[in-house]
Amino acid sequence: MALFDPADRGLVEAVSQLVYCNPFLPERIEFEQAALGEQFDPGDAHWNIRPESIDEHDHPNVLLLLKHTEAVLDAARQKLDDHPAASEAEIALYEDLVLFVLYHRYREGFDRTMLEAMERGAPAKRVMAYDSFSDDAVKLLRLGDGAMPMADDLPHYFAAFFQIRRAFYNIFQFILGASEPTVRLRASVWQSIFSHDMRRYRRVLYDRMADFTTLVTGPSGTGKELIARAVGLSRYIPFDPKTRSFSADFAGSFLPLNLSALTPTLIESELFGHVRGTFTGAVDDRQGWLEVCPPLGTVFLDEIGELDGGIQVKLLRVLQSRTFSRLGETTQRRFDGKIIAATNRDLAAQMRDGVFREDLYYRLCSDLIVTPSLRQRLDSDPAELRELIMYIAARLVDDEAAEVTDEVERWIDEHLGDQYAWPGNVRELEQCVRNVLVHKSYHPTVVSASGGARQSIADSMLACELTADELLQRYCTLMYVATGSYEEAGRRLGLDRRTVKAKLDEDLMTKLRGGA
Repeated sequence: MALFDPADRGLVEAVSQLVYCNPFLPERIEFEQAALGEQFDPGDAHWNIRPESIDEHDHPNVLLLLKHTEAVLDAARQKLDDHPAASEAEIALYEDLVLFVLYHRYREGFDRTMLEAMERGAPAKRVMAYDSFSDDAVKLLRLGDGAMPMADDLPHYFAAFFQIRRAFYNIFQFILGASEPTVRLRASVWQSIFSHDMRRYRRVLYDRMADFTTLVTGPSGTGKELIARAVGLSRYIPFDPKTRSFSADFAGSFLPLNLSALTPTLIESELFGHVRGTFTGAVDDRQGWLEVCPPLGTVFLDEIGELDGGIQVKLLRVLQSRTFSRLGETTQRRFDGKIIAATNRDLAAQMRDGVFREDLYYRLCSDLIVTPSLRQRLDSDPAELRELIMYIAARLVDDEAAEVTDEVERWIDEHLGDQYAWPGNVRELEQCVRNVLVHKSYHPTVVSASGGARQSIADSMLACELTADELLQRYCTLMYVATGSYEEAGRRLGLDRRTVKAKLDEDLMTKLRGGA
């Protein structure tokens, strides 16, 4: 006898896929639609693009899915009581439905645990909800005198659900906006946390993601540290059913180090630690971030492209062997945490110039995230500008954020226009908001093109190496960087603004802005 009625088969298989899909990819919507059929609400389908979507449990499609899935589970449970025999494939589908139901039943409890721990700035206290979670799960998974395979590992699933809730929170907390590039960025961060295959993650990868170094690249001012925080603060933390607690503090496990702000000696000291007398000012032994970082923590190395060659060798050793020594000693110490690095530099060019080691790069890039520019985000969804301004204003003026947002939007529209390039990206937008708030004006700094990129264009022209189309592409890009506006660039070139936009070379634009 089949465990599921033929009429329910489509819902069962779709929910099984939903449990393991990336919620920020179109596949989630496809699975929801397949599960609900004519009851699917297309107007609610894109719940995953707004920060308030941490409460996706309250969306109509999800509530309806939960109701139907619970009904199918009850019917299947009755069949199992009468006839315990079922195929492995059907038992696997049944367990997936159990995961879906348990996750949504206890979602609010996980959120409370997470937010309370963040408010205290301390690890989560005893989580007594595990008792009811375990009782609930056992009832659903009991099979005659035994239980389904999933019942043997309930603490692991409890920890995985908690990780998923933290991942949702951190992704929405640190990545604002609804544009296509922003949603793609969320999907990429989700994969950096869980990989593209959640089933494999559940089985074997959940405690091995520290072996994958994450490299975040993109223009300056696009929030690379925020991306690093979203990944680093969403790591898997085991749950101990005996103590009813998680084994580590998720809120205080992110250790950032800005390499461009320190001398090579200080970088080594901050990263590896030192012993007394190693250099002037080293009056005591000192632990570095690699030593302080707990096994489930993350060290974030911002501006990795600025790293001195000698320190690159030492960092490579950490990534290869997981060992390091403090400055001034030979004792081998072990690093078990995760490393995330970020840069706005062109590491490929730096490797060609011999400035950045190829072997280090290929150790860093096992997991690559690229942040989009603000201009790319606004080209996809102009409304994202207001959302970002509102977020910035709320941090500055609280209840008057809407009024300030209106004022800033008007000023930008009147003085910069909707095609302003925002070469400083979100960081520049924040300074614009602050300037308008204080002075009722903002004067963009002209970002001069780097001599190398500008000279390269000139050299190619003089050497007659460019086709007419390549020449037009480079000149359009150069003019756009100089004016910051499609309209103004088109006016000076005698071209339509759409032609200018179509001819832009993104890589050349980054180089002309000096990596900004």
